[in-house]
Amino acid sequence: MEVFHAIVARLTVDLHHVVEAAGIVVLGLVFYSYSRRWFESVGRIDHRLRPLANGLVFGVLTIALMISRIEVGQGTFVDARALPITLVTLVEGGWAGLVAALVAAGYRAWRGGGGATAGVLGLLATAGTAALVVAWARRHGGVRARHAFALGGAVYVITFLSFLLLGARGVELFQRDWLPLLIVSVGGIGGFARLFTDVVEAEAVEAARRDAAELRAVTLLARAAAHEINNALMVVAGGLAILARRLPADSEDAQWAERARDGVNTVKDIVTRMNTITQIEEVPGRGLLAPMLDIRRSSRSS
Repeated sequence: MEVFHAIVARLTVDLHHVVEAAGIVVLGLVFYSYSRRWFESVGRIDHRLRPLANGLVFGVLTIALMISRIEVGQGTFVDARALPITLVTLVEGGWAGLVAALVAAGYRAWRGGGGATAGVLGLLATAGTAALVVAWARRHGGVRARHAFALGGAVYVITFLSFLLLGARGVELFQRDWLPLLIVSVGGIGGFARLFTDVVEAEAVEAARRDAAELRAVTLLARAAAHEINNALMVVAGGLAILARRLPADSEDAQWAERARDGVNTVKDIVTRMNTITQIEEVPGRGLLAPMLDIRRSSRSS
């Protein structure tokens, strides 16, 4: 316990650096919130581009955190480079994390130096580990706190291994910086993951609300139209029934009346489906024809 207190006492964290790093992550949170809404609202853009776009942006944020290091002691710095990669992977999946890691790894390789190889491998391993945690979380209904903190612990282990690649010098550096690295890895990822998953859950709730409102509007309109159509259809069906009794059975006029009755029955089936719509299914637009409701696929009787 005395050793622990001595280590904590040596930590002189520059709060300005902490605020700067946190601000970069929050900037990513704001961007992700707006980009998710934008991609959801713009239907013409392939949604598979969203992980790519977010991966590129979070890769840039990773570089910004590599530059904006946090001073944790006299001449001692750590950075939170793992946060953007892990966070974007948790909410967007492995491809977004891989893109972010590749962007940051390219920057680290370009900088060069003795730790370039260890840095690049650490970034790629972080993205891979985050993807595995996402696969684990999906089997349990989504990302929860235990998944985020477990990922933070795994990232801390990856950081330790990347220091080991530097040899004795790396071990010496890790012994000096292990506590702030632990706080950044476990506390940073675990804490910010909650904010990012809250954005995802809020968007899911809002999307469900919009879908429910859209379905209600469509069903009300369809039932009103079905009621009006059915009123007129009853008159037509009654007239055809009277006409059929007065026409000779084998005459051409009787055959046309029978075809008209078949048409009435088809319209009755459509009216029934209009009254039993339970979901929204569209027929894609073609040429000048705009997309429209597919009544057959949208009704319970389909």
